[in-house]
Amino acid sequence: MNKQKPIDDPAFIQALPKSDLHVHMDGSIRLATLIELAQRQKVRLPAYSEEGLKELVFKERYTDLGEYLEGFKYIVPVLQDEESLERVAYELAWDNIGEKVYYLEMRFAPQLHINHNLNMLQILSSVCRGLERASKEFNRSVQKKKEHEPDFHYGIIVCAMRMFDHSFSHYYQQFSQMLQFTEFKQQTGLASLELARAAVYLRDKYGLPIVGFDLAGQENGYPALDHKLAFHYAHQNFLKSTVHAGEAYGPESIYQAITELYADRLGHAYHLFSEDLLNDPKITDKKRYVESLTEYIADRRITIEVCLTSNLQTLPDLHAMDEHSFHKMLKYGLSTTLCTDNRTVSNTSVTKEILLALRTFNINARQLKNMVIYGFKRSFFPGSYQDKRRYVRQVIDYYENIETRYHYVQTDSELQDDQ
Repeated sequence: MNKQKPIDDPAFIQALPKSDLHVHMDGSIRLATLIELAQRQKVRLPAYSEEGLKELVFKERYTDLGEYLEGFKYIVPVLQDEESLERVAYELAWDNIGEKVYYLEMRFAPQLHINHNLNMLQILSSVCRGLERASKEFNRSVQKKKEHEPDFHYGIIVCAMRMFDHSFSHYYQQFSQMLQFTEFKQQTGLASLELARAAVYLRDKYGLPIVGFDLAGQENGYPALDHKLAFHYAHQNFLKSTVHAGEAYGPESIYQAITELYADRLGHAYHLFSEDLLNDPKITDKKRYVESLTEYIADRRITIEVCLTSNLQTLPDLHAMDEHSFHKMLKYGLSTTLCTDNRTVSNTSVTKEILLALRTFNINARQLKNMVIYGFKRSFFPGSYQDKRRYVRQVIDYYENIETRYHYVQTDSELQDDQ
């Protein structure tokens, strides 16, 4: 019998079926595509080579979140037409398929792309065409059938913005001008509500695979509560929600996401355990508050979309990966799945994120399997519940075949039911 390889063997992780539930389309554009589109559309870049862009914009480390977000001011301007949107979505799908990411929930903020020549339907239809084309090409391929690989499936999550200004997009500029006598936080809430209505309408009328509603952007000073009406509308219309929360703010942001925005999943939740960031004077027992919140998340199986590399690059209080709160998430048995956030901006992939977790935290084969399968089980799968169950079963069977191939056979004591 061959000797079992270590669990962090790159070949083993590369071979496993994977998902990515938290990946931004714009932040995952191929650099070659960015350069080509910028040259064609006369969008000025600080460099016109991949090496130059990596040196000046898309770095291994960033000083703060502001520097991390700097790249988006070059990316968004090249994604203002149907052809570019379709192309980037198509390429992102294939980049994921290439590392055996069989389920993808790609998110972006459509309101950043609306202009004189492009409306909401055109934007989302373009992105869907790109994803659908890649899906059909892979699912019909001879190689896929030969290897008995699971099908590639996808969904789209639309992102509302916690805050915006005139520079964000033509849409936001016009929106603010029309509501110039409306308080700013009400403007942001109304913009989110308009997006929620559009998402539900386009999903139901045109059958677009819009599977989730998200809230992104700066947390501090822009509370989730301002967007309650939008998420209430999504909830009423069976559109699931995931919320960026606890990325750069404390547990109260996570609490609002769950209690006010009906969050089915949480993006990042890095500061879930940060008692020192609690600000409400009515919270007198901070330790108990955090423990109660954590227990609620665990009991309700609210899955956390963990983005390790992104957090290390953007959070000033995170100096080394072994300081990441992910180790506490594991300790409490929370439902977690590893995601990329932005493949290009963070220079990462799902395979890299899993390897980083395995090499930093004490994760065994059972925990690894749970995390990977959670990505499929806690997805906002666009089909029926029975379709999703069949697909997850297909993925688990494929995963176990890979385990056997690499001699990872779990004993009865290692197995654990998914609660």
